[in-house]
Amino acid sequence: MTRPPLPPHVRIVEVGPRDGLQNEAAPVDTATKVALVDALSDAGLPVIEVGAFVSARWVPQMADTADVFRRIRQRAGVQYTALVPNTTGLRRAIDAGVTEIGIFAAASETFSRRNINQGIDESLATYAEITRGARQAGIRVRAYLSTAFGCPFEGGVPIARVVDVAGQLLDIGAYEVAVSDTIGVAHPGQVWDVLAALEDRVPIARLALHFHDTRGTALANVLAAMQTGVSTFDASAGGLGGCPYAPGAAGNLATEDLVSMLDGLNIETGVDVRGVLSASAAIEPLLGHPLPSRYVRALRQRSPGS
Repeated sequence: MTRPPLPPHVRIVEVGPRDGLQNEAAPVDTATKVALVDALSDAGLPVIEVGAFVSARWVPQMADTADVFRRIRQRAGVQYTALVPNTTGLRRAIDAGVTEIGIFAAASETFSRRNINQGIDESLATYAEITRGARQAGIRVRAYLSTAFGCPFEGGVPIARVVDVAGQLLDIGAYEVAVSDTIGVAHPGQVWDVLAALEDRVPIARLALHFHDTRGTALANVLAAMQTGVSTFDASAGGLGGCPYAPGAAGNLATEDLVSMLDGLNIETGVDVRGVLSASAAIEPLLGHPLPSRYVRALRQRSPGS
């Protein structure tokens, strides 16, 4: 039997320090966040989303992002990024020395209004302004496209709208669009359908995928996406994260789970799964709950000598 063609190398964007921690109820202090980012750097992650320059009133967990940036040990060859929702956030990112930012649009009108208090068109106008300012400051811009596979308020999202918004995000200057399964409802067939439609508007090389593992399909979705040529995936150490609009959501695809599967497929990532495990283990006791990562759980359940 011939294996389907898969990319020889996958780039992993580590989102645990931002997308993971921002949904955790237990406050995490600055020193712990710095230690987490440094440990993930040492594990070989090529891109790490450190935090977000958002309102501390709405996302208190991210209030110290500037301090975290100033204190982390930035390794050569690693890209350290932050989420930015508006021009105020951009100015704060510039002051902190950030060289890449993320913007976050949605394919669902209702989700966009609930999440950032702007409709889709209004948000794109805001992000166009942010992107212009970022590029003038020499800062790269990555875009997230939320609810691309389903919305907690509207249900199914038309693929045509996903394609349209993704294309507009590239048009305003994003170098890459992370198409996101915000509530973890995607399945491989849907992944193929969405990517087939997107490739007519967005080059596959400029697409990334961001999966949540609510229904246990995240790794299957990664495999389906790799069969279409996608080679960039977001993941979160330990499976940290979730979505405030999807109670019980299992969180982001765990970095350990993803690296383990890719190692088994002989796909190069440059990431040491043992280093990621160490980073996750150090922060778990502070969260008040076990890590969702299936790889972590499997290691713990393995009996001595097995």
